[in-house]
Amino acid sequence: MNQTQETQDWWVYQGTGTPHDGIRRLPEAPPWRAFRHGGAHPGQFLPPPDTPDDDAVQRHLGRAGQGAAYQVGEREIHLVNLALHLRRPLLLTGKPGTGKSTLAYAVAHELRLGPVLRWAITSRSTLRDGLYEYDAVGRLYDAGLRNAGLRTDHGGPAPEPPDIGQYMWLGPLGTALLPWNRPRVLLIDEIDKSDMDFPNDLLNVFEEGEFVIPELARLGSRPQQVMTADRRRVDVRGGEVACAQFPFVVLTSNEEREFPMAFLRRCIRLEIGTPDQDRLAGMVAAHLGAAGGDGNGSARVRAEIIAQFLAKQREMGTLANDQLLNALLMAERGLWDNEPGRALLGDDLLRPLDRG
Repeated sequence: MNQTQETQDWWVYQGTGTPHDGIRRLPEAPPWRAFRHGGAHPGQFLPPPDTPDDDAVQRHLGRAGQGAAYQVGEREIHLVNLALHLRRPLLLTGKPGTGKSTLAYAVAHELRLGPVLRWAITSRSTLRDGLYEYDAVGRLYDAGLRNAGLRTDHGGPAPEPPDIGQYMWLGPLGTALLPWNRPRVLLIDEIDKSDMDFPNDLLNVFEEGEFVIPELARLGSRPQQVMTADRRRVDVRGGEVACAQFPFVVLTSNEEREFPMAFLRRCIRLEIGTPDQDRLAGMVAAHLGAAGGDGNGSARVRAEIIAQFLAKQREMGTLANDQLLNALLMAERGLWDNEPGRALLGDDLLRPLDRG
């Protein structure tokens, strides 16, 4: 957050990068976005995993300052908080490499919402992939081995088939829709890679905040233990997964397609533009540490390379933020010492993505 920005009373997420419990101040959901959490009682709501996702946080937010690596502006803070208050997905659009997915990690880190649940979309992704998977073949195979062992060694009736929960696990979306006591952060990354029907397939789940697993529903109301996307076992009763708090859903798009109006009207939309020099300098400091007084890691060298990066973006085409980090790292390792090294840095590491 810019030092000159004043915190607003209605903000839950403040964009400071400093973890806090502001999520507790989030008002109740509006009536049209309140969910019934599958009959779970408040005492049965799940706390987010205690172990922080340190590796992912450091990759996205940097070693130093972590959440401060995402230099968030006032508009971004406003729209994140709108999505939190209204329990609506946040659709981020922008060129590749502008830090869209990083916002999900910044919000999870600052509001202490647990590890980000990431669902990377491909052209083959389906709604079922995000909800749950069931290895029916593996269960049948294990049941056959048990039956064969019993007939060979003991005789008598065949044993009960293996517990179905051992062969079922929830996907990122299914995990996010469990009855957590505070919203989980779900990143649906590069949704524009999906097929044409995929955004509309998400709508019913986004509207209802729940889904049913038929394979478990057929077994009655007895709870079944299944594995979540973040590798913990939870009980699912009657095959029904229903949220207590609608997750903070971040969808990213590289602007490679248009989306149906029915989908867009259910999202809060935010376009992520090209960061300016100050925001890039903050990101670099978080990942590479503070600039030194001299040498190839000096503030002067960093400023020159950042200026070159921004000039190429304006004049030549799209560059990604991680290209800048790569260039600065290699400058510190000696590429800035001579003209051939500087040319290699500029021509290859800072080569626009949309040029052949």
